[in-house]
Order: sequence, then C-alpha cells, then structure tokens
Amino acid sequence: MVGGIFPVFNKEIRSIATFEKEPPGVICEGFDLRVFRWTQVMVFAVEEINKDSALLPNISLGYRILNSCASPTNTLRAALTLASQPEDVKQSSRCPPAISALIAESGSSQSIAIAGTLGPFQMPIVSYFSTCACLSDRAKYPTFFRTIPSDYFQAKALAALVKHFGWEWIGAIQSDNDYGRNGVLAFTEEVKKLGVCIAFVETVLRTYPVNRILDVVEIIKQSTVKVILAFVPEGDFYPLMKEVVKQNITGIQWIASEAWITAPRPSTPEMYQAFGGALGFVVQKMAIPKLKPFLTAISPYTDPSAAFVKDFWEIMVAYHLQRVNFRNEFGDNVFFDENGDPPASYDIINWQLKNGQVPTSVCSHTCPVGTRKAQIKGKPTCCFDCVPCADGTISNSSGSTDCTPCPQEYWSNERKNECIPKNIEFLSYHEPMGTALTVVSLVGAFMSLVTMMVFIHYRETPVVKASNSELSCFLLFSLFLCFLCPLTFIGRPTVLTCMLRHTAFGVTFALCISCILGKTIVVVTAFRATHPGNKVIGKFGPAQQRIIVCSCTLIQIVICTLWLKLNPPLPDKVYRYSNKKIVLECSTGSDAAFYAVLGYIGILAVICLVLAFLARKLPDNFNEAKFITFSMLIFCAVWITFIPAYISSPGKFTVAVEIFAILSSAFGLLISIFAPKCYIILMKPEKNTKRHVMGISVNKKI
Repeated sequence: MVGGIFPVFNKEIRSIATFEKEPPGVICEGFDLRVFRWTQVMVFAVEEINKDSALLPNISLGYRILNSCASPTNTLRAALTLASQPEDVKQSSRCPPAISALIAESGSSQSIAIAGTLGPFQMPIVSYFSTCACLSDRAKYPTFFRTIPSDYFQAKALAALVKHFGWEWIGAIQSDNDYGRNGVLAFTEEVKKLGVCIAFVETVLRTYPVNRILDVVEIIKQSTVKVILAFVPEGDFYPLMKEVVKQNITGIQWIASEAWITAPRPSTPEMYQAFGGALGFVVQKMAIPKLKPFLTAISPYTDPSAAFVKDFWEIMVAYHLQRVNFRNEFGDNVFFDENGDPPASYDIINWQLKNGQVPTSVCSHTCPVGTRKAQIKGKPTCCFDCVPCADGTISNSSGSTDCTPCPQEYWSNERKNECIPKNIEFLSYHEPMGTALTVVSLVGAFMSLVTMMVFIHYRETPVVKASNSELSCFLLFSLFLCFLCPLTFIGRPTVLTCMLRHTAFGVTFALCISCILGKTIVVVTAFRATHPGNKVIGKFGPAQQRIIVCSCTLIQIVICTLWLKLNPPLPDKVYRYSNKKIVLECSTGSDAAFYAVLGYIGILAVICLVLAFLARKLPDNFNEAKFITFSMLIFCAVWITFIPAYISSPGKFTVAVEIFAILSSAFGLLISIFAPKCYIILMKPEKNTKRHVMGISVNKKI
C-alpha cells in the first residue's frame, strides 16, 4: 500500500461555532486542477507498475490518497491516518493494513512535518514538489527523498539570472514557512557574492489578514526597486497578487520560484497587467506515454469512490454550465497534456516596461569616470554616493571604488579621469622676469667694461692714479664677472650650470671684495703714512696688494673646489611648492659648503666695512674711504635681506631673489665706488688735476 498526500483543496477556512451545530472546525475549499492532475499521475503510475509483472513480481500495489489543504497540521493528520490501520480493511485481508511508502507533499513545511514524524519509523517518503534545501539533511530526514531538485540549485540559478540582467537592487517576498524562508536565505547568500543588494524581505501567507498584505503592498510602492523575487507557493502568493492588481502597481519585473511560475492563476488575463513577463525556472519535463488516454478516461461512473473524481466533474460541469472556456482557464487543454504543467519563459520576453527594454533596478547609478563610490552610512553596499576624485587621483573607469593616485611627475586633469604631466617650471630667458634680469645683467657687465675702458684711457690722470689704477681695474674686471654670473642662473638647470652658478658667484665676489679690501688697506696705510717717521706705505706696495687679492681669492677657490669634489650642486626636481608643477632647481648639495662660501664673502665684506669706516674722515678732496664704506653698507644690507627672502621664496622666485641680490650688490659697488670718479673724469675735467686734488686736501680739516 502506497499513501499519497496532495493539497487538492488549497484554501483553509475555519467554520464558526454555534449552539445548534458542531464546534468550530476547518473547511477546505478551492479545488486545484493542477494538483488533482498530480493525484491522477500517481494512480496512473501505480496501475502501470501493476500491469508489468517484471517490475514487482508477485506484488500488487495499492494506494490511498488524502487531501492536506496545504496545511502542515492537516498534512501530519493525513500522514498519521495513512500510517495507521484503516477501518475498512478486514483482518483476513492479504494486504497489509498500513502503507509501505508515502508520496508527499508539495509544500516544504508539510514535508518537514511528516518526514520528522515518520522518519524514525523508517517510512520512505517521496516528495514531488518540496524543494527546501533543509530537507537534504540526511541526519534529520534519513528516509526522505524527492523527484525535484533542491532550492539550493534554484537559488544559484535565480542569482545568476539577476546578475545576467544587471539588476543590483532587488526586493524579495517569502512565504512564512520553511520553503520561503530557506529559499530566500539561499538566494540572498548567492546574490551577495555577486554584489547584488536586497532592499527588503517581506513575508506573506495565505492565512494572513488583509492589513498585513496591505503593509507589504505599501512597502513595494514606496521602494525604488524595479525587480522583486517572490519565493512563495501559489496559494500564499495569490492574496498579494490580487492586491497588487487592485492597486494597479505596474512596472515591476517579477522573478518567480518554481512554485508559481507555471501555476494557472497568475497566468490569467486579469493578472497579466501586473505580472506579465515574470521570469523563473521550471524543472525539465518529459512526456509520459499513455497518460493522455488515461486522463481523458476519468469518469465518475467508473469508480464512484475514486479520490476527488466527483469534485473534478463538478468543476467541469460548472465550467460548462457557465460557458467558461476550459482551455482559457487552464491553458491549452494542459490538464490532458502528456507533458504536465503549462509551457513556460517564451522566445521573446514581455518586459514590464512599455518600450520593451530590459528594466534597470539599481539603488545608485554607476559612478562615472572621475568619481568613486562613497558608501552611505546605514545603507547596503549597492547604495552609494559618487564623490569626485581628489586632486592628484583619477578613476578612468566607471564604477570605481577607489581613485588611483597619479605618479609623482603627473597630475590629474580637470575631469579626474587622466593623469597628465605636471608643468615644468624654471626661470627661463623667454619669460618677462628672465628677460628683464638678463637685460639688467648685460647692462651691468657693459657698464663695467665701459668704466674699465675709461680708467685705462685716463690712467695717467690724478683721479685714476689716486684711486690705485691697478686695483681699480681688477675690481672692475671682477664686477664684470659678477654681472655675468646671473646668466648661469637663468635657463633649464643642467649639471654644468648647477656646478658653475654657485662656485662662479662665490669666486667672483671673493675676488671683488678682495680688491676692495686691498684698496681699503691702501687708503688706511696712506693715511698712516702722513705721520712723521711712519714707513708703512713703503711696506705695502703693488706686490703686497696683489698678494692680498690672490690669497683672499684662493681661499674661496679652495672652498669651492672641495664643494665640487665632495658634494657638488646638481639639478633637482622639487615637488613641494605645488601639486600641479615640478620646479627645476639646483640643489646645493652640501648646505655647509654653500653657507661657507656666503660666510667667507661676508667676512671679507665686514673687514672692508670696518677698515673703511675707520678711515672715512681722511683729509682728502676725493675721500675713497667714504665711498668704500657706503658701498660695503649697501653690499651687507643686500645680503642680509637676501637670506630670509631666499628661504621664503617658492620655486623659481628663489632663483630670481638670488639673481637680484647679485645684481643689486654689484651695482651698489660699481656705482658707489666708480660713479664719482667717472663724473669728475668725464664731466668735470678741470678738477682732474693734481693741484686741485692736493690743494683741497690740504685746506680740509679733520
């Protein structure tokens, strides 16, 4: 004996208790043609086995089929009824009184109830439609088998379907039972691996009151999702479907589980407006030979006691009397088809959108290039803001989670989707500031040469002789070199110009100050020589002057040589001034050497200043010491001001400040020392006489 439990009537209604009638009970309504067909397939299978003696020799199969009303409680009651001895079987019967196996049930919750109860008694249970993955647990349900795949595979397939169409923001409806909860749980775990987010998970059941169904409908209306998975049996889903149609909720792409994708009620014309184009997976089916003649032979007169046949013919007669086309109500005569359920998922998908395009369902649209995803606090990962990439970073593909930093020598463009080379900055000859400094430098060099030519031409005049013509020419030559030094600071830095600019500047200015130091000593010794018996002037002649100039300059040459040998200045790329540009500079190499060069020039300048200041009141019509003192004051003021300006100036302006200091100090020396002499030589030649110079000097008081 084989038992069968089917939800032929799938609607459970509780009766109201009265004093005259019985206490409240449960009434099952809603005859399901598809489920009745399942019962007839079981009967057909039993009869086919009995006809073939080779399958079960000397054994005949019998069957008992009961209705479960799609309720776990009724299913368990039916299973216990089948497992016990039936009242109408006599003790002398050769058939065993209880069933040997059970065909049950369509709902997973119903199957769990009977598998857990009858499993310890080694009762084989075979389900034809229970797909919950939980039933695959051999430890809990050792005697449970099924002819339909587990929801584990359906969940993976549905997740792949969602990913295929690019749906990243979806809702889910589950039935309040093991089938729905486990199915949605398995689906959720799969889609999370694919980067899909679940906006909401709502629960329905056929016994829920209307207000709970309305709450679910309201959530659907307020949500931004355009794709909803319904992992629900047909009976549990139908109340929600009716409310969705009633409130005219369209534009939702529904994804169906196998429990309702081929069910007849969702396929009616009234449901098509909201649920047309629903997608889902069905189990592969095969034609069953001889099934169609068996189904068409169902008659209430053949066996009046056959299970549910009477109810079936009542439905058929009612359809006929109401002139309802059975073909339209249940598909293309699918009840009598050998293949089973209505054919599913067509060559062309009828999408819910009016334009027939694949619907999109995202919480946030893909971030364009130049932006990155920024997670919104408290929202799923699919909900994000698109934040522009920070300066210096880019994203050159849409949907980037992070912005990529540009290499050190590159910077992001305005759209932040490409790294472009940074601007190279250095003081060039072509820009206005570089051109102006070049012109000033050449003018200063030219003035030095012209002054030198004037002194050479008028070398026999008293003014030139009085100012020590040899040291004056050395000084003018050194000033000429000082004016040419800025040219090494302008232009793109190279190894040669970097090594030359600071060392040339140090040596030329050391030569310049050494010449001034020599002139100062000559002036001081000349003043001392006016005292009776003082022979200092004889000990400080031209040879001694040359020695002072050469020795003082040689010390600077040694410092610069060691600098170039040990840690020379080299071209360097500086990034700290600006993110958008690279400043080309000459690194000093050794800061100690750089400051040693400046310090040595400063020491010479201070010595000159002190000596000149002491001799500033010489009784002379042409006071050389005053001019030297003034020139040294200018020189020291320029370089004292230069140090903080040099440190604080950014980029190429550092070089410009250094050039300005060189030119200012050189012009200060040239003008302070030589302008008065040139004025007398060229503009007042009548004063360029020994008598005039000596006469005035004698008349002056100290």
